[in-house]
Amino acid sequence: MVFSMLNAETPQEGAGAVQDFTPVKSADRALDVLEYLSAHSSAGLVELTRSLGIPKSSLHSILRTLEHRGWIEADASRSEFHLGMNALLTGASYVDQDFIVTRTAEALDSLAAKTGETVHLGRLEGDDVVYLAKRESRHPLRMFSAIGRRLPAHATALGKAMLAEMDDDRVLETLRAPLDELTEHTITSPAAVVASLAEVRARGYAVDDQEAALGLRCFAVTLPFSSPSRDAISFSVPYARLDAAREEEMIALLLATRDELAQRGPSRTS
Repeated sequence: MVFSMLNAETPQEGAGAVQDFTPVKSADRALDVLEYLSAHSSAGLVELTRSLGIPKSSLHSILRTLEHRGWIEADASRSEFHLGMNALLTGASYVDQDFIVTRTAEALDSLAAKTGETVHLGRLEGDDVVYLAKRESRHPLRMFSAIGRRLPAHATALGKAMLAEMDDDRVLETLRAPLDELTEHTITSPAAVVASLAEVRARGYAVDDQEAALGLRCFAVTLPFSSPSRDAISFSVPYARLDAAREEEMIALLLATRDELAQRGPSRTS
């Protein structure tokens, strides 16, 4: 599992509170280290100093503290650092306690059992989608992904489904140019992404046609737990197992699942 921090503004926090916020420098730097190691797997002292702009003397103390608390680990030569066990335990705890993950678990199980294909639950964080849950395909040929992995929202069916619930101005504010080009099929113009979302809104689901990974076609719908929705579910299917009838079947299952979850209502105790 990749360690990932998901930001959520509390109802008491408004724009003014965010603007007035001043982070504690030592805590801010420690989190910079963790987030960098999350994105780069491992790094040495020189790389961390150069990339994060933290003086070596301060960085030494931060690394020793994080290592002592189990958040990072060092290799045998102590020249490279990577995330430690506490990062895994905290990430796993986040997923285990998340309301949407637990609420949709049976639905994801059902979708995977009915189709044998890869099913994802993703959440929009900034201009990325973070995978919160996954059900593996039963087939040898399948998509590589992992809980905690981040992908650009504009290149995924999950992301486009959630972006489509925003108005065009907010989408343009959310997407940070230049947009990453993951494959030759990725839409990299913010204006073109916005234009494509009109079709998503009209049909009620999103499609990723080899935009995130070659050879894969994905379908996604948002979940009815917030407006605009921050969560979506998807199928990811290799072209080798896909035809028009199969595509219609999976889209119908996604739409039916969304309707069923909506009928249950948003209560955490239902």
